[in-house]
Amino acid sequence: MNRAALLVRISTADQSYDRQISQLTEFAESRNLTVVETIAETISGAKKNEDRKGIQRLLELAQTGKINKLLVHDVTRLGRITSQVLTTLETLHHHRVSVIVMNYNLETLNKDGSVNPMTQFLITILTDLGRMERITLIERVKSGLQEARRKGKVLGRPKNSTKAPSKVLSEYKQVVKYLNDGYTIRETAKLCDVGISTVQRVKKLVEEQPA
Repeated sequence: MNRAALLVRISTADQSYDRQISQLTEFAESRNLTVVETIAETISGAKKNEDRKGIQRLLELAQTGKINKLLVHDVTRLGRITSQVLTTLETLHHHRVSVIVMNYNLETLNKDGSVNPMTQFLITILTDLGRMERITLIERVKSGLQEARRKGKVLGRPKNSTKAPSKVLSEYKQVVKYLNDGYTIRETAKLCDVGISTVQRVKKLVEEQPA
């Protein structure tokens, strides 16, 4: 019997797992897979595996032989750091767990349990493309900020401004940093891997703080 786990991930609490779970469940039924557990995370994909309880639970299921399939909606659900994704795949394959990436209809293990080299290659490329996109965005925005400063534009909050004691601001320190550095809401959301509404909420809190 093929026993599968579903892995879904969102970056912030104001997003929803529903679409991922619904589509993966339907996909599992079409493949006659028995879903034994749904692992849901609310965390950035840029976090390391040891900081992700969902990944740790997934590896536990694999190590104890409770699953032999893992379904994810897309590669980024596994993570946004190429080395971390490859480490996860290596561990899963060691325990004979095949990973199925639904949106590309890719499966990492062949029927005989051997690794499908082409699928492994494609997953590596897809993960690295996401990493490169992130780096390109950072460099492009930094370049724009440098040009703005060269022209004398004032960016960010005034120096010596009081830091907010709010728990929300403490939780989203990176968001605050990018906003203070002059990044737009959309750029900050992309760089921090959070929802735009989250950045908007943090920005409002930042603006409410005394200068």
